[in-house]
Amino acid sequence: MSPSLPVPVIFDLDGTLVDSEPHYFAAAHTVLAAHGVPGFTWEEHERFIGIGTRETVETLRARYGISAPVDALLAEKNTAYLALARSSAQVYAPMQQLVERLHAGGHPLAVASGSSRTAIDAVLSDTALDRLLPVRVSAEDVGRGKPAPDVFLEAARLVGAAPADCVVVEDAPPGVEAARRAGMRCVAVPYAHGAAGDAAFASAGLVFPGGQVEFDPGRAYDWVRQAGSGR
Repeated sequence: MSPSLPVPVIFDLDGTLVDSEPHYFAAAHTVLAAHGVPGFTWEEHERFIGIGTRETVETLRARYGISAPVDALLAEKNTAYLALARSSAQVYAPMQQLVERLHAGGHPLAVASGSSRTAIDAVLSDTALDRLLPVRVSAEDVGRGKPAPDVFLEAARLVGAAPADCVVVEDAPPGVEAARRAGMRCVAVPYAHGAAGDAAFASAGLVFPGGQVEFDPGRAYDWVRQAGSGR
C-alpha cells in the first residue's frame, strides 16, 4: 500500500466498540442455569472474554457435562443475548469518535468478531455505527475463531488490503494474539480489570492500560496515521 492511502482499520465488537460483555455474561448465566449449572460468576465469564461464542459454549458444555448439543446451546445463548442487547447496546463514546474520524478520513473500516452474524448485525443496527461499518466478519464465516487470525484475515480480504497494511483495535488477549498471528498492527484497549498485564498485550503497538476510561481517540487516530506513513 502506498503511504498516502488511508490505513484499513478492523475493529473487534464486544468490549471494544460496545459494552456488551454484561449481556453475554447474563446470557451464559441464564443458559447454564437452565441446564442445571447455577452460580456462574463474572470471574468465570472473564476467562472467555475475547473468545468466540461457539468456542465458549463448547468449553462450558464440556466443563459442566451438559448433554444438550452445542448447536442447541449456542442458539439458546444467542437468543438470550439478543433479548438483552437489541434494545440496550451502548457504544463507547470515545470509540464512536474514533470510528467517525477514521470514516471521515477515508479509512476502510471493518468489524471482525467472535459473535454470531445475527448478533453483530443486531447490535450495530441499534447504534450510530451501523452505516459506518458495513464490512463485517463473524467467526461463523471462517474456520477458526480468535486467537486464530482467520476473522482478521477475512476482513482484510474484504476491504481489499494486505494484512500487513491493516490495524486492529482490540480489547482482549485472544484478539490481540489473533492480530499478531495475522501480521497486523494493533491498538489494545483492555476490557478486563488488570488484563493489561497479560503477555499478549506486549505485541500491541499502542496500549491503553486503563481500558476505556483511559482511551484517547485523538491519540489512537494519530497513531493509526503514523502507522500508515511508515509503510
